[in-house]
Amino acid sequence: MSDVKRPSKRTQKAQETRRRILQAALELFVGDGYGATNLQDVADRAGVAVQTIYFVFGNKRALLKELVDVTIAGDDAPVATMERPWYTGALAAETADDMLRAYVTGATAVLERVAPIGKMLEAAAASDPEVSALWSFDVNPRYVVQRHAAEALAGKPGARAGLAVDEAADVLFGLLSPELYLLFVHERGWSRERWEQWARATLHAQLCQT
Repeated sequence: MSDVKRPSKRTQKAQETRRRILQAALELFVGDGYGATNLQDVADRAGVAVQTIYFVFGNKRALLKELVDVTIAGDDAPVATMERPWYTGALAAETADDMLRAYVTGATAVLERVAPIGKMLEAAAASDPEVSALWSFDVNPRYVVQRHAAEALAGKPGARAGLAVDEAADVLFGLLSPELYLLFVHERGWSRERWEQWARATLHAQLCQT
């Protein structure tokens, strides 16, 4: 018999309410803008009382922070990117080419979720210094993730001879960026599959033996 406890109906209801609020916030923040959206708008869209949002998230900035974190992760589990199965699985690949193949697929799934909120987040940070302070880091967390991947890649069979970790990290950071994904997929109309094939081929050419 399994020892795993199923969540109670109350817990399930609370989780569903949280998801509805986050989905409503995503739609309104992206569609109307963070500054133009108030919590009553979010509550109306989610079908909850505005007091519920304050109880669950605290305030509008905290709601935005949670929305960004969940969008990057793909769920609300408290698991960092570098501990996610897609990431650890890719870095465990035997060769550089196999790692890039898995890594680009996983990274593209993240970009697909994150890219649409990028412009909204930039506008929110520009209009509200306290929003900007939510992501005030000495080193960009996305770069930390890419550098860790670069360290793994540089040590695998098939990596380009003499490949420097700093160079590999910069290439991954620049090419697998929300800005570039937006440019190709949203502005130029590329399919996700075309983007993924191009990103993989370009990274292979830059980072692997030919």
